[in-house]
Amino acid sequence: MSVDGAAVAERVALNLRQVIDPEIRKPIPDLDMIGGVHVDGDGHAVVDLRLTIVGCPAADRIQRDVANAALGTPGVATVHVETSVMTPEQRHALTLKLRGARARGAQFGRDSLTRILAVTSGKGGVGKSTITANLAVALASRGLAVGLVDADVHGFSIPGLLGIPADATPTRVGQMMLPPVAYGVKAISIGMFLSAEQRRSAVAWRGPMLHRTVAQFLTDVFFGELDVLLLDLPPGTGDIAISVGQLLPQAEVLVVTTPQSAAADVAERSGLVARQTGQRVIGVIENMAGLVQPDGSILELFGSGGGAETARRLSEGADAPVPVLGSIPLSIALREGGDAGIPVVLAEPADPAAVELLRIADGLSTRATSLAGRPLPVSPR
Repeated sequence: MSVDGAAVAERVALNLRQVIDPEIRKPIPDLDMIGGVHVDGDGHAVVDLRLTIVGCPAADRIQRDVANAALGTPGVATVHVETSVMTPEQRHALTLKLRGARARGAQFGRDSLTRILAVTSGKGGVGKSTITANLAVALASRGLAVGLVDADVHGFSIPGLLGIPADATPTRVGQMMLPPVAYGVKAISIGMFLSAEQRRSAVAWRGPMLHRTVAQFLTDVFFGELDVLLLDLPPGTGDIAISVGQLLPQAEVLVVTTPQSAAADVAERSGLVARQTGQRVIGVIENMAGLVQPDGSILELFGSGGGAETARRLSEGADAPVPVLGSIPLSIALREGGDAGIPVVLAEPADPAAVELLRIADGLSTRATSLAGRPLPVSPR
């Protein structure tokens, strides 16, 4: 029995919208990856699939999904997927389409609706990166579109904390980079651009190079429309903290500290530098708080009060009080999750540290500032 080939081809094209590019996270017809669909009277369908790049890592998956979508269309008996690669001109057109009306490098400009959270600390070793990774995953688990920039160039650790393989690299489409995705979080780190030998040695870069690296992460990496972008900043008040303040003055800052009273001195400085660049400190997170004992008592290995003291100091002279958003207890599960690349908020959500991290994420998932009067990043078609 013959079929109306043109009508069936239209239905196939419609069904192909179910196929989502796993890296760009959009239907492939919207990415101009379908060059055409032809169905003859016997129901034999030919789909012209154009991959974005040579050696596309998701090629097999996309081809399989295209074939299944076409075969699932009434009237289609067989499917042949003709696969080719976009021309440089087609890739350039795709890049322009993805960036939309916004200029290159403006995806997180002042008109962006993405909430930007910069996580900082006065000194290293306070668990800042672990907290950042877990908050990102917790926010993503709540249905938010989340991106994460590992801006700690000298001490990058986000790929390992998220279980991203050491040899994972962003996919390039022209001048645009597509970040790897782990647990629903789109993440980028300088570690993804280094060889195994370079990762074992030190990244000995100075101010201008550091600034260019962070700027490139914010411009050439395509995150798509994000609800939240987190930045894991290096400890202290150096070049990158200043660069982020210049590039993202609208960022909200979370200060991570530990319970020792003496830690408040250095933690306060990181918040003050952020404030000097126009950013707003929205809260303090105290890490490595008391360790819960089997009998229910709390062993305060690192003392207590550091988080509250940091918040008190940062509240002085501020427009609004700076709260302590949470106090995360010492946790073996939290450490094991970091070592294994499985964030504790997913691996053991009932662990006391995970419970507190999830509670903090719940508070951050609600935007505290109004969007009234902000322009929407849309343009007429």
